[in-house]
Amino acid sequence: MTASLTRRACAAALLVTSMLTPAMAAAAQPVAPERQLERAVSARLLGEKIVPYRLDFQGTTVGGFSGVDRNRCTGEYVFISDDRSALQPARFYTAKLDVDADGVHSVDFTGTHPFLQPDGSVYPSPAVGDGKAVDPEEIRVDPRNCTYWWAQEGDRPKAVGAGPVIQPSIQNAGPTGAYLGQLRLPQNYEVTMEERGPRRNQAIEAITFGSHGRVLTSAVEGPLLQDGPVPDVEKGALVRVTKQTRDGEVLGQFAYPIEKIFAESDPTSPWGPDTGVPSLLAFPGDPDRYLVLERTWVAGSGYKIRLFDATTRGATDVQAMYSLAGQPVVPMRKKLVADFDTLGLSTVDNTEGMTWGPELPSGERSLILVSDDNFVADAVTQIVALAIR
Repeated sequence: MTASLTRRACAAALLVTSMLTPAMAAAAQPVAPERQLERAVSARLLGEKIVPYRLDFQGTTVGGFSGVDRNRCTGEYVFISDDRSALQPARFYTAKLDVDADGVHSVDFTGTHPFLQPDGSVYPSPAVGDGKAVDPEEIRVDPRNCTYWWAQEGDRPKAVGAGPVIQPSIQNAGPTGAYLGQLRLPQNYEVTMEERGPRRNQAIEAITFGSHGRVLTSAVEGPLLQDGPVPDVEKGALVRVTKQTRDGEVLGQFAYPIEKIFAESDPTSPWGPDTGVPSLLAFPGDPDRYLVLERTWVAGSGYKIRLFDATTRGATDVQAMYSLAGQPVVPMRKKLVADFDTLGLSTVDNTEGMTWGPELPSGERSLILVSDDNFVADAVTQIVALAIR
């Protein structure tokens, strides 16, 4: 997706008010320590760095970064490229980032490896048509052993017979990309050619570990076909967020409310609006709380990137509900942390990945985000550092 973005006025910091505790309840009794975590979140810009367009690294084309995580074992960061083996085999990169309270000083790539199939071969291009292609979107470092878990969306053909159905997956890979296994996914994550399951290109884009690695949470990018229409300028939609154990047991599934489309689309554009959840990130110490990234593109208006503080606490468990449409569902609650238009960035682009960075002397925690340039010249690979309190 490509478009220019109308800039808004710059602000150095954004503070949001209490997320969960009603004012009357707060006045009636002290707030428990575990709920004080949810009272307020602020975000401010530390800095940014733009990676050169189509940078060549070890014979590969750097770009398409749709996920990032920090490896506690090495101190490096890992980026996943969403190249579907069109330029080079589906792959990931490692890099050293020099980030501190004064900004992002440097990005130095240290390695790249292709993801491997169980037989040890690389993943083929979708053009091969053998049903084995993947669409990489998110990567996380296992907090227990520092192997990699990566999510890919699979493929739902545009029409019956237009290509093979490829199921989404969350796979475990070794430090050089070797296949180590995969997570059993919820049944309603299955891609079908019926009017159920994930929409095309709106399956799993977001995964995160919580509860010290015991729980893996995932989110589909957009509403399932049976859960109702995609957002428009009048209303938002509900997407499913699922908590699972490491062996695939579903602990709960919840409805996250994504925002309505922020502007009317240019009627001359062949492309309609695109919106969804490309990344979520568990809060340290709170298994029910997440930072959720919402990314929207509208022809003629460009990108709108927003960061929310959300919780599953008190939300309806919808794992047994076939459809959310018209159902009395209590969704996850959320509060805006930052609208990227207000942060003072050089540009707001297709931001799709985020991870916690190191703690700062101020007591804040850094948050590292990356944008996907889609390998096109009028987009950027932008690495952004925020301070989160």
